[in-house]
Amino acid sequence: MRFWLGASFVPTDQYLELAKAAERLGFDTLTLSDHLFYADFASPYPYSKSGRPRWDASTHWPDPWVTIAAMAAVTTTLRFSPNVYIAPARDLFTVAKQVSTAAVLSGERVTFGVGVGWCKEEFVATGQDFHTRGRRLDTMIPALRSLWTGARVELDGLPALSISPTPEGPVPVYVGGDSDAALRRAARLGDGWLGNRIYTEEQLEPVLGRLPKDRPFEVVAPLAMLPEAGAYRRMAARGVTATMAAPWWLATPEEKARHGEGTLELKLATMERFAEEVIAKM
Repeated sequence: MRFWLGASFVPTDQYLELAKAAERLGFDTLTLSDHLFYADFASPYPYSKSGRPRWDASTHWPDPWVTIAAMAAVTTTLRFSPNVYIAPARDLFTVAKQVSTAAVLSGERVTFGVGVGWCKEEFVATGQDFHTRGRRLDTMIPALRSLWTGARVELDGLPALSISPTPEGPVPVYVGGDSDAALRRAARLGDGWLGNRIYTEEQLEPVLGRLPKDRPFEVVAPLAMLPEAGAYRRMAARGVTATMAAPWWLATPEEKARHGEGTLELKLATMERFAEEVIAKM
């Protein structure tokens, strides 16, 4: 079982220190989320009962690839992934060049966590069709894999072309989402699956049954359980290869009083405790 640090909703000026601490404490991958802007969205947010986002206009959404490149510059082994990057809200070559460059600059420490997205307004703003986003992602993933090899690629309506720089090896592609379409896409096109919800063991069981068992395949699942090594070992035995945690979400009242809610100091302290009580015991 590997541990990913879920660092969404974090002030931008905290990311570099979080990355250095995550590497020191034994986290495998640091993730951050992707949104282009905040508005009074008409699109329903799928991960809250109200359909409204859990954040407001003051919440930071730094560009994932710029932030990953900055964090890679102050670390040496920590991996990075968006959770998830809304690739079909962009054109193919913008995505290909961003990911490829980040992979090269980080020394092959990038995972491409990708999903179709829920926010129609972002697609309208970037001139991409919202209703065909799933079909376009299905064709985008193989095209990206080809472009990241550096080989000349023939795409509809264009001369044979290539991009540079490109990484020495493949960029792992993990597909996010728990809809039927997302699970099928992960099984068909992905090297792994990224869960977007926080799952109980009972909720996760039918998902695990739909993911590949006949080839190497990563399963990254945020789990609705108190951090405890025995529970994580049990989930690893059922096929979960990594889980995601933001230890400051479980800060005690004493920790909040000592360090201040939302501060970098609180995040670092709770990460230290998580590393001692869970990571070190795995």
